[in-house]
Amino acid sequence: MKRACGVLLPISSLPGNYGIGGFSEEAYDFIDRLKKAGQSLWQILPLSPTGHGNSPYQSCSAFAGNMNYISLDELVKDGLLDKSELDDIDWGDDNERVDYEKIWLNREKILKKAFLKQKDLNIKTDIKKLSKETRNYCLYQALKEDNDNAAWYEWESGLKLAKERELKAAKIKLKDEIEFYEWIQIVFEKQWKKLKEYANDAGIQIIGDIPIYVALDSADVWLNPELFLFNEDKEPELVAGCPPDYFSPEGQLWGNPLYNWKVHKKTDFAWWKSRMEYALSLYDYVRVDHFRGFDEFYAIPAENKNALEGEWLKGPGIEIFNSLAAYFGKKHTVLPIIAEDLGLMTDSVIKLVKDSGFPGMKVLEFAYDSDDKNMYLPHNYIRNCVAYTGTHDNAPLQEWLGNLSEETRLFMIRYQGGEHTPEKDLHWDCIRTLLASIADTVIIPMQDYLGLGDNARINTPGTASGNWQWRLKSEDFDEGLIWHCNMLAGIYSRK
Repeated sequence: MKRACGVLLPISSLPGNYGIGGFSEEAYDFIDRLKKAGQSLWQILPLSPTGHGNSPYQSCSAFAGNMNYISLDELVKDGLLDKSELDDIDWGDDNERVDYEKIWLNREKILKKAFLKQKDLNIKTDIKKLSKETRNYCLYQALKEDNDNAAWYEWESGLKLAKERELKAAKIKLKDEIEFYEWIQIVFEKQWKKLKEYANDAGIQIIGDIPIYVALDSADVWLNPELFLFNEDKEPELVAGCPPDYFSPEGQLWGNPLYNWKVHKKTDFAWWKSRMEYALSLYDYVRVDHFRGFDEFYAIPAENKNALEGEWLKGPGIEIFNSLAAYFGKKHTVLPIIAEDLGLMTDSVIKLVKDSGFPGMKVLEFAYDSDDKNMYLPHNYIRNCVAYTGTHDNAPLQEWLGNLSEETRLFMIRYQGGEHTPEKDLHWDCIRTLLASIADTVIIPMQDYLGLGDNARINTPGTASGNWQWRLKSEDFDEGLIWHCNMLAGIYSRK
């Protein structure tokens, strides 16, 4: 990656009408402002349908797009919706927060109206362009709706086990419903690729995320049980999580099914090749979440209620990335992957990141709580890394600054040379410190450029509610902030 800088802002956090950010005019306007601000990267998090707790990291498919991001105004322009229909819906009364309950109640209903009103129902050609995995997701969604939104493992036996006869009958019975979900994916892909092309033409490249794991209640798991550590009844034997530490005395029980890496190796990682191919059709760079899980992964018995008891098992290591590199060799000289290598860094994880050649991550909020050997202090960076003030899982800088101990705060101020910086501007010292660093790439969350506090936090790990809701106000990314960002990008040779 070249020396550059960019902004972290999820699509859901964009301003706009209808309760949630999406591929609307506001998204195009945001790209225009990024360009004027001297930015060349936009990190957006996963575009996949959200699952439990509205998290894009607990998705029901690794091969589908989120219907909530489809621009309804575009459907109005296409004559598929009337503006009055949209104005009559209660999308929420707070333009700085996503009201997911109201989105859930209204978004799919209005899209069905658009689907039924379209003049050309002959979408067979477009459907053929969808990947097999995406079409499988559409079948899964239709079946889920037909089963009162129950998880696939609660369906009757023939469907749960994906028996051929039952699936054939379901495809006939649910033909219209399946076609509706296929239409959603067609519209999603067309709108997103148009927006991405606009960004790329403006010199803005897109960083997207893929979680290492998929949700148990997902099309991926339902139709590929052999790829996971399941028993003969199609139930997980072991699930994912993290062991206890200072912050989580009982550890973190994520509950995702774990991969059967022996089977993945036998197929030469075919499913991962398909997954990465889909991701690279959406993003310019892919940040792979929980990268250390490819080296070793923490396995917890599925019946456990916490993560106290578990064991570290060996992952596929560099073999999976060698296989991916060989597969994509004709398309990419270097795989455009960013390794999310945060957390406990063992020697073997460090070696895997180095052997892969992928840039790892550095987070400034982790830098000041030990000594000058801390790997997150900018003087310890290498060029091949992506540096952040914080990620979507961290507190915004202003909240973090307000919670520092006196000792840590003093170390930070001395390190950054901010002895005379007013309290309200300390976040700018943090941003300048990163932009001045040797790191090739620096990504700053939009909240940190704005100097916002805890009300603008995107996600608090380990909590089930109140996350993924914050939205940017259009007027906040104003000409003054644009000038300031552009000035800093120029000073530190990141334009």
